[in-house]
Amino acid sequence: MANPAQGAKYRGSIHDFPNFDPSQDAEALYTAMKGFGSDKEAILELITSRSNRQRQEISQSYKSLYGKDLMADLKSELSGDLARLILGLMLPPDHYDAKQLKKAMEGAGTDEKTLIEILATRTNAEIQAINEAYKEDYHKSLEDALSSDTSGHFKRILISLATGNRDEGGEDREKAREDAKVAAEILEIADTSSSGDKTSLETRFMTILCTRSYPHLRRVFQEFIKLTNYDVEHIIKKEMSGDVKDAFVAIVQSVKNKPLFFADKLYKSMKGAGTDEKTLTRIMVSRSEVDLLNIRQEFIEKYDKSLNEVIEGDTSGDFMKALLAICGGQD
Repeated sequence: MANPAQGAKYRGSIHDFPNFDPSQDAEALYTAMKGFGSDKEAILELITSRSNRQRQEISQSYKSLYGKDLMADLKSELSGDLARLILGLMLPPDHYDAKQLKKAMEGAGTDEKTLIEILATRTNAEIQAINEAYKEDYHKSLEDALSSDTSGHFKRILISLATGNRDEGGEDREKAREDAKVAAEILEIADTSSSGDKTSLETRFMTILCTRSYPHLRRVFQEFIKLTNYDVEHIIKKEMSGDVKDAFVAIVQSVKNKPLFFADKLYKSMKGAGTDEKTLTRIMVSRSEVDLLNIRQEFIEKYDKSLNEVIEGDTSGDFMKALLAICGGQD
């Protein structure tokens, strides 16, 4: 199988709907929400089969036809997991990500895993759009929000990722060897040196992981194996801890194979007792037009079950129907 990381094409499961008519769709949604009790199936069928760009046009048509806000009407008709999913699909991707980041920093505890998942996997262009959306929606910069909500080395990693300033060039073999050496030194010093050294090396390591291009980092990881006989991900897991470890691991996994990174997260959100609906929803919404078909492929290869099958076994009702519609079929 072509590894998507090596330049194969990313493919989403949702595309532009053919012969699209926004006012016809707006009327259909209005009818589905009229009167007592809404036709949830009609709502979810329509929204999951339109692209995000088309959904924005439906919102505009709805407003001009009925003088009402479609998001507000959907919110009053739907509830629970289904509402979260459908309203998520209605938001432009950059505003959706901004909202997820905001939610991850709200209230008493911080949801570090969500911050890592989004900031470690988005492209420069996506990160820049998220920064603008965040500012527009919350009148505060994303960097300020991260600064006041996280601390220490973890904060520096997130802020570095949030600048959306990763190099987009190819690999530089010479530099890759040097970068691999820095990474290898981190290994050496785990038990031997003072924390001062460790901090400066971690900073250099952070710079490598947060600013080098994906092709370059793939080369660094190969050079690292040549130098140490170890996989860099294995060593990070062994030598680091807490949020810093989680952030570095997420970056490495995303560089190696981004669809596989998301396939693993989807699997974990549904395995065992209880479902993590928030993670499940966030990934299905945010990857639906990016690489969900690639994610499905990685999922079935690794877990011998299709994503479709696992969703069916783990969720129910209209929420399940909407997820299956986004999933886009059985593998």
